[in-house]
Amino acid sequence: MFRADSLPVDAFASGVVTTPEELALADGSYQVDIALEGGSGRASVESPAQVTVRDGEVTATIVWSSSNYDYMKVADVRYDAVIENDRSVFTIPVTCFDWKMAVVADTVAMSQPHEIDYALRFDSASLSPAAS
Repeated sequence: MFRADSLPVDAFASGVVTTPEELALADGSYQVDIALEGGSGRASVESPAQVTVRDGEVTATIVWSSSNYDYMKVADVRYDAVIENDRSVFTIPVTCFDWKMAVVADTVAMSQPHEIDYALRFDSASLSPAAS
């Protein structure tokens, strides 16, 4: 099965996907609404999410609803969890807005660890400066 959300951002025609570069965000902290798709539907992520822009690089802090995720992958790069308040927390790069960004999350909630395919969608229209 072909999944368009598995393609790299630069595979899309201009205007189809909103890139961080197109948003021209100033360095700082923002909040953005995110949506999660995939998995069994039992897991969720906190929305809005914290987004940080530094030297043109955009990262998001993803807070899962449980502590059962030990790592995430974005474009085959692994990011390990930090457990805060009994929840798995990750800082991952944001490669696109307004499109399903493919990620993998490894859960240890089952008898054996399992990598699960998810998609995160960051809504650029909801971006706002984070409260200080």
